Amino acid sequence: MHYDSENRTLPHNPLKALVAPRPIGWISAMNKQGHVNLSPYSYFNAVATGPDMVMFSSFGRKDAMTFAEEGGEFVCNFATYGLRDAMNATSAPLARGDSEFVAAGLTPVPSRKVRPPRVAESPAALECRWLQTVPLTPLDGSEASHFLVIGQVVSIYVDDAFVKDGRVDTGAMHPLLRGGYFDYFSVTDEARFELKRPPGAGQ
Repeated sequence: MHYDSENRTLPHNPLKALVAPRPIGWISAMNKQGHVNLSPYSYFNAVATGPDMVMFSSFGRKDAMTFAEEGGEFVCNFATYGLRDAMNATSAPLARGDSEFVAAGLTPVPSRKVRPPRVAESPAALECRWLQTVPLTPLDGSEASHFLVIGQVVSIYVDDAFVKDGRVDTGAMHPLLRGGYFDYFSVTDEARFELKRPPGAGQ
């Protein structure tokens, strides 16, 4: 079978089920007035190292994006299986001024180099300075409804309990990952395996 915008052979777009599982960017951001937003984004990933950069994509100009632009900073908090209900609670549309931290029973703690707080219950966080927002203009040239937010990582917090032999033990944190539809996945340490990159020509 084939699926596209003209040939809708499935009741739901399979894209999210096929580009999966995806890491979750649990974004905290603060505007100039000091209001804080916390919300999860499954269109999230690292895009560069040296300097380190990450991105998240917003459908519409939501608070996480506008606060990141206005305040010039945001934090990507690490979502875990143990925090799944709290993470999901922060996706609820609240009235402007209501706190997602309070609604989800989470604790904001000061970040090291940026103004937005990180989630105390999360085992890791990436503190970022906003670089740019890129409108994702479709092929037909119509107005963009999705926006790619890019930030440079200026500090990384990791709970010492998950650092072993100089490496972060990702599996031990049981990361929460997004699938399609209402599906989520979690990874355990036992599911991890290593693959060494094969040598190229002349190596």
